[in-house]
Amino acid sequence: MLRSFFSRKLIEAGCDEAGRGCLAGPVVAAAVILPKRYRNPLLNDSKKLSPKMREQLREEIKEKALAWHVAMADNHDIDRLNILRATYMAMHAAIDGLKRKPELILVDGNNFIPFKDIPFKTIIQGDSKFLSIAAASVLAKTYRDDYMRSLHIKYPAYGWSNNKGYPTPEHRKAISLYGSNEYHRKTFHLGDSQMDLFQINH
Repeated sequence: MLRSFFSRKLIEAGCDEAGRGCLAGPVVAAAVILPKRYRNPLLNDSKKLSPKMREQLREEIKEKALAWHVAMADNHDIDRLNILRATYMAMHAAIDGLKRKPELILVDGNNFIPFKDIPFKTIIQGDSKFLSIAAASVLAKTYRDDYMRSLHIKYPAYGWSNNKGYPTPEHRKAISLYGSNEYHRKTFHLGDSQMDLFQINH
């Protein structure tokens, strides 16, 4: 079972993102403050959950959290800043949108740009270790999936209702046939067999 907190005394916000490795659409971040006594054996890294379970957990997280907020950096932000900086921008906006100010930020991953004067702790695979980060991963994933499904209505040829903008063979074939559109990340190698690894790692 995932841990309920890192520090018993501090107000903690878990923070995570979704969509960093996509070819189209935004990167979405969420920040969640859970009660110290919150427990849920089903809550885990969103990638390990079924879509149905993610939806169920989303509603519970929104109901039980002391505070939560979701924010995004769109594909234009990503092209302007690069994916890593755009991810931090979305994370900062999610934290800033919380109705309670956290005293410690738990971030999934191994790097983070400090936000204001709030201490932070980066945790590799944190969404599989701490409930608040797992909750943030669920909110970020479900809200981004909803957004990509809404874009699918406008551009059904790309299969975004299924691939959510990730570089699947279906998505790449559509790009080769129809070209990119205003939601694609132009600084990514849209037609290559691999994503722009410089964008992802820098």
